[in-house]
Amino acid sequence: METSIGLISEFLLYIFIFFLILVVRYFIAAGFFYYYYYIKNKEKFQPKKLSTRPYKKAQFKSEIKWSLISSVIFAITGAFLFFLYQKGFTQIYLDLNPKDIWYFPLSLIVAPLIHETYYYWLHRWMHKPWIYRKVHKVHHDSLTPSPWTAFSFHPWEAILEAIILPLLLILLPLHISVVVLYLLIMTVSSVINHLDIEIYSEKFQKSLFGKMLIGATHHHFHHAEFKTNYGLYFTFWDKWMNTESEKMNN
Repeated sequence: METSIGLISEFLLYIFIFFLILVVRYFIAAGFFYYYYYIKNKEKFQPKKLSTRPYKKAQFKSEIKWSLISSVIFAITGAFLFFLYQKGFTQIYLDLNPKDIWYFPLSLIVAPLIHETYYYWLHRWMHKPWIYRKVHKVHHDSLTPSPWTAFSFHPWEAILEAIILPLLLILLPLHISVVVLYLLIMTVSSVINHLDIEIYSEKFQKSLFGKMLIGATHHHFHHAEFKTNYGLYFTFWDKWMNTESEKMNN
């Protein structure tokens, strides 16, 4: 009995620690981009806003509320993953063998590609009308996205978003530094994509890599049109499945 209570207490402590980390990460990332683009350099960047529709009353407050709820779910996932890691059920590794140094950058490519595939098809599924109303509508209540929209999800969507990380870490060998870096990329990428101000130069967007990468413009059209631009990091699934907005070519 005491052992069970101890395990539960330890698990709750891990949830609390992960929650604090996630909340700090969210507020630093979203807060930095909001301050830099919407406050400090407002006069410079407001003319570059992608949406003409103003923000709804109390939108930021609502987005932060849903993001905190999402952070609880992500924290539970993180605590569960840490438990799996302690029991040896994940493929996270700490030692970096010089002979396998080639795999380090490769894994940082493979993980996002797997995640991209999962998310694209999940995202399309979430736009089915009866699923959309129950799962995805909260995110699209932000008709004009903001940096605070990055993790504004209904709990069901947050759960579906979180599932991929345990699957990746159970199936794919990843160095701990790749895991940390990838989590950082996930956060910053989501904030940039919801910024509603394109930070990538026109020259970069027209480059080979720029055409493959999703930015604020690409995701802006998803929030504006609802049935286009389902990708997360890359555009290739949208291009292959003919779901990319026609306005991306204008």
